[in-house]
Amino acid sequence: MAPAVRSPDAAWIKKTRWEAIPKALRKKFAPICPEFVIELRSDSDVLKTLKSKMEEYIENGTLLGWLIDRVNRKVYIYRPNTSVEELDNPTTLSGEDVLPGFVLNLSAVW
Repeated sequence: MAPAVRSPDAAWIKKTRWEAIPKALRKKFAPICPEFVIELRSDSDVLKTLKSKMEEYIENGTLLGWLIDRVNRKVYIYRPNTSVEELDNPTTLSGEDVLPGFVLNLSAVW
């Protein structure tokens, strides 16, 4: 079976991991799972499908994932080995220990 090819709305990968991939493989979809991903739900997206996609990221090595549901003003936070955290209408999100110091202000998203 071929590996899944996913493209989150935003992602972060440690520079050392990125540079370990041969340059030729970096030109398209690199064979790597990001440490951090963001998915933004649009009006046409099915929430259940996006939740499944987030679970797949976590199962493949993502350390922190945010599913931002603009339709219902909710955020689902995904981390390995824990239940999904659901936040109602948060004002900011923290990159926690995966991206220390990174804070996303959601006022522009809502």
